[in-house]
Amino acid sequence: MVQKGDRAGTRAKPAKKVRAVRPLASPDAPKRRGRPRAYEPEVALARALDVFWKEGFAATSLDDLSTATGMNRPSLYAAFGDKRELYIRSYQGYRDRMRQRMSEAFAAELALRKWLENIFTVALDMYLSGKDGARGCFTVMTATSEAVFDPVIRELVVTGLAETDRFFARIFSRASERGELPPSADPQVLAQLASATLHSIAVRARAQVPRAELDAIVKGALDVICGAEAK
Repeated sequence: MVQKGDRAGTRAKPAKKVRAVRPLASPDAPKRRGRPRAYEPEVALARALDVFWKEGFAATSLDDLSTATGMNRPSLYAAFGDKRELYIRSYQGYRDRMRQRMSEAFAAELALRKWLENIFTVALDMYLSGKDGARGCFTVMTATSEAVFDPVIRELVVTGLAETDRFFARIFSRASERGELPPSADPQVLAQLASATLHSIAVRARAQVPRAELDAIVKGALDVICGAEAK
């Protein structure tokens, strides 16, 4: 009789499969990338900005944003948060773009009047550039709507307005150093006047005022700031 535990009477266990060991990757070997994202954040934010810029915050729905970005609601929430956060991110992207344009304009080193003419021309091109009609300035639009109630957005607007003032002040300071302005001219006051002109044409552009009228406003402001052109 075969006793329990005898080798002859014990049922043979199947051999375990041995998992092959992967060789270590070379440090110079390219790393495997994870699953690529189905969207580009910069593109999505730019498309969201276009919708907000045209419709404003209150009139823009999540369905509008989903259609514009090509992302469903869960994806929008996962990538950018709620509608308010997406608005803030879009506005920050807008400010970054304006800051870049200001830097490019400042680097031009032109005579003061030509310098300002170029800046106002670029601004008007942008204010009138909406594919569905003129839309003005996103900062000015936000200042009269969301900034009234939202302290975070208000701070972004105030910062944007101050940056514009400083940008113009640098231009007038440079012009003063080159002798293009009288010694009594205050670069800061002139900067605020130039900014106010910029804000005025932005509002009028959104109200569909014709470009010729906006150009006339700019010319009048430059005559006051730089002196009337000789005929």
